[in-house]
Amino acid sequence: MGITIHHYAAFSTVPGKGNPAGIVFEADQLTAAQMQEIARRVGFNETAFLCQSTKADLCLRYFTPGHEMNLCGHATIAALYALKTKRMLANDKEPLALTIETKAGVLAVSITAQSGQVLVRMQQADAAFRPFTGSRDALASALGLDPLDLEQHLPVVYASTGTWTLLVPVRTLAAFQRMVPHNERFPTLLQEIPQASVHPFCLQTYDPQAHLHGRHFSSPFSGTREDPVTGTASGAMGAYYIEYIEPLHHMHLVIEQGHEIGHDGRVYVEVERSMNGIQVAIEGTALYETSWEL
Repeated sequence: MGITIHHYAAFSTVPGKGNPAGIVFEADQLTAAQMQEIARRVGFNETAFLCQSTKADLCLRYFTPGHEMNLCGHATIAALYALKTKRMLANDKEPLALTIETKAGVLAVSITAQSGQVLVRMQQADAAFRPFTGSRDALASALGLDPLDLEQHLPVVYASTGTWTLLVPVRTLAAFQRMVPHNERFPTLLQEIPQASVHPFCLQTYDPQAHLHGRHFSSPFSGTREDPVTGTASGAMGAYYIEYIEPLHHMHLVIEQGHEIGHDGRVYVEVERSMNGIQVAIEGTALYETSWEL
């Protein structure tokens, strides 16, 4: 196809860790069908395509191997990190403020360098919640767990800061080691939003500095099974935290993910409650891995 794929990993500075993303620069000439085919052949949870925009500084489109996504946190972090480190931005001042057009709306991003590390901050869509009315027992079974592994005092809810996921509170880290997801069951169980992913989390963490630990299991429609370190779901978890766990107006959280599959990473989340709802921003870094052509 003559298309160069740039492989970056978000939310880590260690090669082989974090969440891999495919990045395609100057993708304006590609059709949606071509983008979808490229994402299918790349095989990562998301591939981001950078295009020109009449509404913002640039447009990002995100594709899983199975379909287009409204928003993807880790691919956004990776794409902005790539633009900064490859000196492809017209304005190279710091802190650098930009806007990006996505199918979740026009969002603000900023880029800074601290101690030689490039950090990308991404404003996400305002948090939204919807109740889950399905069977908690069947949900636990679909995760390879016992119903008693679920935290009984916290709700299972759909949450979105641009992409819907089902947040499932789990009691212990030990349960995360035992999880065997049956992704094919998700659409039947998630009757309110059949295409949603499933994101178990718990308050126990490997890192004592972290507030939450999570895993992220993809919708079967996406063509993938598990996402190593998920930016949009981490944003949704931050909103959940101040809505259902600790009712604060403003908080900074550290969210860890990926340990069970050897891709551990960290997402920094800032959540703030206002009269307009809950606003969420995530921050993280990335690193370049390799490039190849299709």
